[in-house]
Amino acid sequence: MSYSVSLSSPIHFHTNSRFFSTFPPKLPNKLKTTVTTTTVTAIPPLSTATSVTDLSVLDSTTVALIGGGSVAALAAVLSFTDPERRRRLQAEEVGGGDKEVVRNYFNNSGFQRWKKIYGETDDVNKVQLDIRLGHSKTVENVMKMLTDDGSLNGVTVCDAGCGTGCLSIPLAKEGAVVSASDISAAMVAEAEKQAKEQLTVGNGDIAPVMPKFEVKDLESLDGKYDTVVCLDVLIHYPQNKADGMIAHLASLAENRLILSFAPKTFYYDLLKRIGELFPGPSKATRAYLHAEADVERALNKVGWKIRKRGLITTQFYFARLVEAVPA
Repeated sequence: MSYSVSLSSPIHFHTNSRFFSTFPPKLPNKLKTTVTTTTVTAIPPLSTATSVTDLSVLDSTTVALIGGGSVAALAAVLSFTDPERRRRLQAEEVGGGDKEVVRNYFNNSGFQRWKKIYGETDDVNKVQLDIRLGHSKTVENVMKMLTDDGSLNGVTVCDAGCGTGCLSIPLAKEGAVVSASDISAAMVAEAEKQAKEQLTVGNGDIAPVMPKFEVKDLESLDGKYDTVVCLDVLIHYPQNKADGMIAHLASLAENRLILSFAPKTFYYDLLKRIGELFPGPSKATRAYLHAEADVERALNKVGWKIRKRGLITTQFYFARLVEAVPA
């Protein structure tokens, strides 16, 4: 399977073992042998159900997939609940808005949660394991997208919202000059730690260029790069602010901008709202879905066009991935 360069055609993402062999994720063996993945262009069916008990492990960036009858019942409950009140209380506790809530969450309970998801530990539940697989698919497809155009040696890449370095480190291994940033100081510290452990070499080999890690939000990013990548970060921005972020990220890129985001459809929006009824033991951040047409409109407005696109899904993870280039 290959990527399509047609604007109207989806990317046919690689999800089989042959693709994993190119950029193998550092995942537990049991993940590689027991997790069954879904077709990347398919919306997860309602029959891929999980029990209400399982929903206690979710936060608002994780969507609960539940049985058809339960969807109808829980949809009715939505009108009697107020997830937004919980969000307002969070903002009041940290003395700010969405950005402050996100920073606080990913420096504290969110950091511990997502460090496990992005890491190698076996101490994860089945939902977290599934999300790990989905995110690793996104990283792998980005790497395939980038290397398909040639060597990354010396190519400058901005990894905006780097998390624990899941993309920055593979980029550096391929010879890219990486500038990586995240709003969370805890995430950046972990990414730097992982990079130092994974990018050292012996036997006289030349070590990759260590990524430059910084604690920054998207608004504070500056400079010029051949490629800018921003994965799974737009979920923290409502559409009106996402438009500005997309324009800003495009202004930093010379040749290519790669974005992943949670797609806004009636189905996924309903599932997200149901998931908000089960925030789990720790408070989570507000999650925003984005229609692909809105993202494309924001790109077109600043003179960029989508060249490649595709949908990555597992049972609990779904992301639209697009590559944009100057029009």
